[in-house]
Amino acid sequence: MTETSHDIRTLNSLIATTIDSINGYSEAASDTESGRFGSIFSSRATERRQCATDLQAEVVRLGGNPEDDGTALAGAHRAFLNLKSAVTGKDDKAIVNEVERGEDHIKAKFEDALKDGQLTPQTRGAIERAYASVRQGHDQMRDLKHSLDTPA
Repeated sequence: MTETSHDIRTLNSLIATTIDSINGYSEAASDTESGRFGSIFSSRATERRQCATDLQAEVVRLGGNPEDDGTALAGAHRAFLNLKSAVTGKDDKAIVNEVERGEDHIKAKFEDALKDGQLTPQTRGAIERAYASVRQGHDQMRDLKHSLDTPA
């Protein structure tokens, strides 16, 4: 049997970050005043849940225990977002900016993982499939942010 601990650690780190993303999108969906943004955020949260489930299945396949919680840092970040949303009055533009910032973070984490030459091909494939969704979400939030910056 091959050594899988490196793959499992990498996947569990990505799972925790993906769970942070789910939580961030869910929170953004409940905070936004725009039904349009709320449905976009809810849809992204659902898509990220599927990514987390797929990555967790890969950890199980490798014989590991999959992460089922986000990172401690994200908890602190959410507390800051709650404070910020209270101060900004749940302004949609501020929420979109924070979501886009979170997307920059998750995209960078996945890109770093994909640069890891020690991953097995199967694990790399699972990460690449999840990354396709991450990249799409990132690009959608980036475009949404820029559309809000454009004068009407």
